[in-house]
Amino acid sequence: MCRRAIHVVMPTILLISLIFGSSAIALTSKELTVPLNAQGDTIVLSSKQVRDGNALFNTACGMCHASGVTKTDANVNLSAKSLSAAVPNRYNIEGLIDYLKNPTTYDGQIEISELHPSKKSTDIFPSMKNLTNNELTAIAGYILLQTKVKGAAWADH
Repeated sequence: MCRRAIHVVMPTILLISLIFGSSAIALTSKELTVPLNAQGDTIVLSSKQVRDGNALFNTACGMCHASGVTKTDANVNLSAKSLSAAVPNRYNIEGLIDYLKNPTTYDGQIEISELHPSKKSTDIFPSMKNLTNNELTAIAGYILLQTKVKGAAWADH
């Protein structure tokens, strides 16, 4: 029984330390709860979603959004404040998924799928082609989790 628990606990601790640094502690369900939609519903992320979201974010988004910054526009980042102020609001899973499918400018006025990787522009950005809705959820969840766990250290560079 003890050996079995070690096989479950140790990988979880390793996963969390890889994602959040060596000083990481296990996250509570409250900390893993992120906004689902603009109506105020929430979702509790699983450890698999966090792990997958981290890997997918680094592969599909990390080149331009490392640590939540936006290399192409220093005024717009992936902080809670910036995501909330976007039109439509992107500080929720559904808002981020909508953006990853059909990106628009920060004010929501102009479609920018030829400039930003999206499901709509997989011919230009093939890394987006095979992403499923579950994987998009994991990426969005990872971004929202970083705004909570890392706070100002996320996207404030």
